[in-house]
Amino acid sequence: MHSYRLDMSREFVPLNIAVLTVSDTRSLADDRSGDTLVERLEHAGHKLHDRKLLKDDVGTLETQLKAWCADPHVDVVISTGGTGLTGRDVTPEAFKRVIEKEIEGFAILFHQLSFEKIGTSTIQSRACAGVANGTYLFALPGSTGAVKDGWDGILKWQLDYRLTPCNFVEIMPRLEEHKDVMLRIKDA
Repeated sequence: MHSYRLDMSREFVPLNIAVLTVSDTRSLADDRSGDTLVERLEHAGHKLHDRKLLKDDVGTLETQLKAWCADPHVDVVISTGGTGLTGRDVTPEAFKRVIEKEIEGFAILFHQLSFEKIGTSTIQSRACAGVANGTYLFALPGSTGAVKDGWDGILKWQLDYRLTPCNFVEIMPRLEEHKDVMLRIKDA
């Protein structure tokens, strides 16, 4: 099955994570998916930096994502909700307005894990991920099961510096290398 190897000689690096629930019908009081995500990330040793619940509006979502990406204290943003096919599901559209580089493998792996649980219904999800301004962005579906699949099967491991042979944390210092190159070109 899955084989995850943690190098326990490496020290765990807690990340600052912002959680965004996208919903026209939920409130923070009944946001089970958001609660599940917060419980899991804190249990893993990460820090909840911020949490918001916003309506399904692409402009509002884009503004919030950009604000978190501009905050040097936010390492990762994880959203839940708004990744389906209905007219109100606009989370991927907002993410794509912000993302500089897509992480295509995230959606592929998410669908593989989801297929094991819900079969072909996974095709209705538009989970996506990417990097913007040195910040990781992950959009998960709104169901508690999808949040568990995304966190337990992918994010818990890739956001752990001890995971070998490689993980998202160890390349964080290099996510904005292109900016250094652009500055050198401008100065030349």
